[in-house]
Amino acid sequence: MSAVFLDYDLPDELIAQEPAAERDRARLLVAHRADASLVHRSIADLPELLQPGDVLILNDTRVVPARLLGQRARTGGKWEGLFLRVQPDGLWELLCQTRGKLTEGERIAIEPGPLALELVQRTPTGGWLARPNASQPAHELLQTHGQVPLPPYIQRRRAEGVSPLLTAADAERYQTVFAAKPGAVAAPTAGLHFTPALLDRLAERGITSARVTLHVGIGTFQPIQVEDFRQHRMHQEWGELPAETVAAITACRQRGGKVVAVGTTTVRVLETAARAAPDLHPWSGDTDLFIYPPYEFKVVDALLTNFHLPRSTLLLLVGAFAGVDLLREAYRTAIAERYRFYSYGDAMLIV
Repeated sequence: MSAVFLDYDLPDELIAQEPAAERDRARLLVAHRADASLVHRSIADLPELLQPGDVLILNDTRVVPARLLGQRARTGGKWEGLFLRVQPDGLWELLCQTRGKLTEGERIAIEPGPLALELVQRTPTGGWLARPNASQPAHELLQTHGQVPLPPYIQRRRAEGVSPLLTAADAERYQTVFAAKPGAVAAPTAGLHFTPALLDRLAERGITSARVTLHVGIGTFQPIQVEDFRQHRMHQEWGELPAETVAAITACRQRGGKVVAVGTTTVRVLETAARAAPDLHPWSGDTDLFIYPPYEFKVVDALLTNFHLPRSTLLLLVGAFAGVDLLREAYRTAIAERYRFYSYGDAMLIV
């Protein structure tokens, strides 16, 4: 089974390289499923576009400084790594980039020192397991030695090296204002549009908010490479739906409001939890839920989301929610109207 809508042509100049001047000044394409209409608005209009009694569900994951730079002790060559997670035995799982071939037992001196990593073995997915020479928790070490990673399509390059150059603005703007729980290697980008003032305006209108957590993994950037997308192997991400958010959703339902998911990551948590039990209950654990058309959503009534990469699982999820025809027309319209795409880009509200 193939899906033609997974592919589309996007001019390079529409890939946002910088965030909007203000978080809530991004453009917003509102897609109405009832009549397939499209309306051009702004993120700042959200309080007027939603209704009193609705509840916004936000992903409070925090992007960790997962990008590491170092030097190979054996060759003196430059090395770059992306921290993915800590294994139960304390080893770090990493993606590595360097010239030449890495070998088991090789030592990497991280800049700034004195942190060093010993490469233990390759992983089945092409990464490495490494043993740090320090006993502090990984997130503490990353705060000292790491940088916040930017997505590969942000093309601000170093004079030497292969990764985007992180600016002081990125350190603030590639993080939501409600980020609380460290663990993500990429931002939940729909949440980047919110400001404290916008959240206050929503609350004043009677639109509440609640939190879930999904630690976004590097798999979010992996394209679907099989003809039958159902055969794609979905990556796992850790998530949590707390009891207070279940209570907020239940109260929203009782008053006739809509559950508005902010981002595809939030959708994955809500829909995973909904399938774990007949009724919605608190949940935590790893999810590999793969949502594609057709799909029956059990919790989510509306979705705020950025524009996604071609051949991505995120595009499939949005297609399942919006409907394939509406999604295709929305993307055609967004390109024609010069919307900005991807992490630092504009957004869609699907109602």
